[in-house]
Amino acid sequence: MKKTAMLFAEGFEEVEALTVVDLLRRVGIVCDMISMGDGLGLRGSHDIRILADRLWEDADFADYDGLILPGGGKGTKRLSEDARVAELLRRFYAAGKLTAAICAAPTVLGAAGLLEGKRAVCYPGMEEGLCGALVGLEPVAVDGSVITSRGLGTAIPFALALVEYLDSRERAEELARRIVYR
Repeated sequence: MKKTAMLFAEGFEEVEALTVVDLLRRVGIVCDMISMGDGLGLRGSHDIRILADRLWEDADFADYDGLILPGGGKGTKRLSEDARVAELLRRFYAAGKLTAAICAAPTVLGAAGLLEGKRAVCYPGMEEGLCGALVGLEPVAVDGSVITSRGLGTAIPFALALVEYLDSRERAEELARRIVYR
């Protein structure tokens, strides 16, 4: 069974984050919600509160096959300012593990030096933060173990790309049919 961790900082974009968590879990891929805050309770960018599964300090990141960052302006800023996040992203990338981000969060991958020469996308207007990436306009960009997406409207295709990467195209297509996507 594949395991992923999604990092939640105050101000995360709720739909982007929870759509991905929900769809991964529907196909049996673990997606632990990791709080970057002092407690498990976190507030999203639209004042929706969630309860994370565990705190950063309680997570054993060696057990995870992938690391996912949700967008949201304030949440992304907090993730980008946390040196632990950049260091963890570099470890995952160096090990060939999934490093994924949506909306504004691909800029965190860019700041960590992970996008040089990679195809990547992000929220419109934030492309400068992709640092050396081959910037596209498609909803989701997959380049090896790096998967990026543009925003809330691309949360489902982003999640489906993660399912395909972590499991199979068939599982992603089956999930798309089950949720009546397209």
